[in-house]
Amino acid sequence: MRPSGDTGRSVLWFRRDLRLHDHPALFAAVARGSVAPLFVFDPRLLSGRFASPNRLWFMTESLRTLDGELRARGSQLHFRVGNPAVVVPAFAREASASTIFASRDYTPFARRRDVAVRVGLARDGVTFSLSPGHLARAPQHVLNAQGLPYRVFTPFSKAWAGVQTRTVLRAPASVSHLAGMDAGDIPAVFDIRPTAAEMPEPGETAARNRLARWASGGLDRYADLRDRPDIDGTSGLSTDLRWGLLSPVEVLERCAGTTESHRRFRLELAWREFFAHLLWHFPNVASEALRERYRRVAWAEDAGGLAAWKAGMTGYPIVDAGMRQLLATGWMHNRARMITASFLVKDLLIDWREGERFFMEHLFDGDVASNNGGWQWAASTGADSQPYFRVFNPVLQGKKFDPEGVYVRRWVPELRGVATGRVHEPWLAGGAPGYPPPIVDHAMARERTLAAFKQAERAAAGRTG
Repeated sequence: MRPSGDTGRSVLWFRRDLRLHDHPALFAAVARGSVAPLFVFDPRLLSGRFASPNRLWFMTESLRTLDGELRARGSQLHFRVGNPAVVVPAFAREASASTIFASRDYTPFARRRDVAVRVGLARDGVTFSLSPGHLARAPQHVLNAQGLPYRVFTPFSKAWAGVQTRTVLRAPASVSHLAGMDAGDIPAVFDIRPTAAEMPEPGETAARNRLARWASGGLDRYADLRDRPDIDGTSGLSTDLRWGLLSPVEVLERCAGTTESHRRFRLELAWREFFAHLLWHFPNVASEALRERYRRVAWAEDAGGLAAWKAGMTGYPIVDAGMRQLLATGWMHNRARMITASFLVKDLLIDWREGERFFMEHLFDGDVASNNGGWQWAASTGADSQPYFRVFNPVLQGKKFDPEGVYVRRWVPELRGVATGRVHEPWLAGGAPGYPPPIVDHAMARERTLAAFKQAERAAAGRTG
């Protein structure tokens, strides 16, 4: 079938790439001719089990800033609501477009969605062109000598670093707009307030300012400060990367260098892509353990423990500080994420999927691949995970990474009067008003977890032996 639209008219479908800088799909659309920028509010993503008022607010505000940037270049965003498999072909007909441009997304949901959209567009003879943009290196380009995906991070990171990246593209000075179409607006039902009290500034300009500050100053001490939740020593770019306000290729370029801090920061970007690649190659990890032997761990049914963990009332200060930071800001320091995740799984023996779901409800930077990968790492069920017998001691973790108790005192004000030497084990100082005693004995909990994982291993061996 011949394309129904004018070959010089196209649609740029924004998804997780809410920027104009280094946007290959945008570059291709602008080079072709007139463009109708589109964003589709898909109810399936906005009300599912991983939906979040924090992310929805951040996304809609970033869309408003993107619309403003497009208007400054002679264009504007068009908003539509519904299933993209129906909405995108309909919009292409409305625009008389011959091509839909978009950035490739790698989640299982996105892949299914894009297949359905491609089929719908093909009926009208419209081309669906997907460009890189969400990752610095695509999953198909980072494989071992046998052509198989990596399941261990160190060899992955070396192979990943050796793949050539594309050239960073400038933002277009102008965008030739398709006039006469109804722009629509952000639906009122999606225009909600976040649950967090402290919020990052949304939009590409704010993200680029954060990157500039990080690359010119904070990055220099990253290797020394990255594990300290009591110090502002991380980039704060995770939300910007999750929403595509920044290109990972440009972040790598801007943060290039030979120091240990530069090397460490690149490794963190590689971890982000490692988890995205795993989800691409093993989509089942979205709902089950990657390591089959741990798919039948006998998780505890502990509604009280789960509720205490969610509220930051476990009696372990570093755990509670992390959870309260999450509730207040929609973000948590990475070291605190590891500690809180380890506590839920290894101390309370609660299914890691409970924690994964709760994090996704609150995180501004909630990304299915990164969140799943981090939780499976902590739970010892995923690729290159910590061994199940490595269980974080929450008291020792607090003393090592928050030695003066600054982080704990900020987020757990009940403990501000406790001496530094006891702030991570306040029960030894007689406790503190309003703060609970530990809900579980760490040493006993550790033994229970080891037994549960050993039993899962025996059961798996019995099934395969």
